[in-house]
Amino acid sequence: MSTHNPAVGMALALTTAVFWGALPIAMKQAVEVMDPFTIVWYRFVAASIGLGAWLFWRKQLPQVKSARLPDIGLLLLGSIGLAGNFVLYNSALKFLDPSVVQVIIQLAPVILLLSSVWLFKEKLGVHQIIGVSCLVFGLLLFFNEKLVDLLTSFTGYTLGVLLAVVAALVWVVYALAQKCLLKQFSSPQILLMIYVICALMLTPMAQPEQLLLMDSRQLGMLMFCCINTLVGYGAFAEAMARWQASQVSAVITLAPLFTILFVDLASLIWPQFFVAADLNTLGYLGAMVVVSSAMFCAIGHKIIRQHK
Repeated sequence: MSTHNPAVGMALALTTAVFWGALPIAMKQAVEVMDPFTIVWYRFVAASIGLGAWLFWRKQLPQVKSARLPDIGLLLLGSIGLAGNFVLYNSALKFLDPSVVQVIIQLAPVILLLSSVWLFKEKLGVHQIIGVSCLVFGLLLFFNEKLVDLLTSFTGYTLGVLLAVVAALVWVVYALAQKCLLKQFSSPQILLMIYVICALMLTPMAQPEQLLLMDSRQLGMLMFCCINTLVGYGAFAEAMARWQASQVSAVITLAPLFTILFVDLASLIWPQFFVAADLNTLGYLGAMVVVSSAMFCAIGHKIIRQHK
């Protein structure tokens, strides 16, 4: 059984941030020849097999027979939300750089926070109000060069931003459904059932034979995406079991900074395949503000308490 261990919890949370930070870079390469539905289908199939084997070994497979009708409805809703998030996220990468998509997706935990206040009557703290306000300001800084185009014309870049925003919105649907299901199942059990449902839902739209069109680089990137789903979410679940949720949330908000770092490093090592983040000084500053704001939403109450 997992026990409270801050050092291990922080290491696992950092692992999650690193893997989630690298994910859009790998998907950007895979999406060159494979459509988003097929990439996501491969990811869900691999995650279902891996997580299913792990839960079977630990004798913790979910007892589906005990699921009530509302639970089944929530599982379907959560599956639609997560599948939609994965597909829209991949689709956005056709139009945007990985760093841009990763920064936009930071809207997801903030929207989840506001949704929880509305649905579950949770109290909105001063630190969260400050964090949300600063995050909006950070996004304006991040898009400083593209802001006029975003607001005045509909381009491929605008479509990519819209896809990423909707990806954040539907992820909130999944997260809220999972939060309700935690009364009946553990987090890994919920993930397994959702992975299986998502894989089944996407099977009619998937074209597995596209795998044959990939070169060794693209195939390696697809394999990393599949492993990433298991390791990223697995490390996240274990980190939550060993460390405080607010601190885990604060650490994983570093993912966009890892994305920008990895993109810039990859562009230096493999310039023929990767392009450095197209950001000016204000853009980099905006990314820092977005990450800091999301982090402040998670742990700002502790900072304010210590100050008092």
